[in-house]
Amino acid sequence: MRTLGMLAVVGGLVTSGMALAQSPASPPRPAPPALDKAGDVPDSQKLERSTQALGGMRESLRQVFEKVEEARRTKDVVKLNCANEKLTQIKGLLRISEQADVALQEAVSKSEAAPGEHEFTKVMIAQQKVGQLRSEAEECIGQLAFRTDENLFVEVEEPDNLPGGDPTRPPPPPDLVVRPPPASPVD
Repeated sequence: MRTLGMLAVVGGLVTSGMALAQSPASPPRPAPPALDKAGDVPDSQKLERSTQALGGMRESLRQVFEKVEEARRTKDVVKLNCANEKLTQIKGLLRISEQADVALQEAVSKSEAAPGEHEFTKVMIAQQKVGQLRSEAEECIGQLAFRTDENLFVEVEEPDNLPGGDPTRPPPPPDLVVRPPPASPVD
């Protein structure tokens, strides 16, 4: 009974966290592609897909590393820290995926279904997470925003028909003429 209560609490926390993550204030993220059920994928395809996923994750690692180098060249500490954080997470996921791929190969060679399915699922989930982290690293650097060249030169031409003067510095008000009071009252 105690385990059931803990599951209800954890389930409630997960549900409330999902509700917060999908609040209208945050922009909607595209849904990740659905994972195939590991039991439905033949062992030969598991090995092939796992190898392809590792290749894709290594390519994402290379791309994010380039983003880190770009931030380092521009000496932008905020972008560098953000991209470096994503790079570190990708490295960890890649390390886990490589270990899972080795374990998957062992499980397939021994014809062990359950461990093979588990390792295959780990690699596929890591692949999705790495893709998400790569997108976040691009956002760190500003790839998805407008980019300008550092040597950008803007030339402004002023039309001839504009009124003269600087509108931020209006002319002083005219002097006020104050008449002196009469010397003697008029009755």
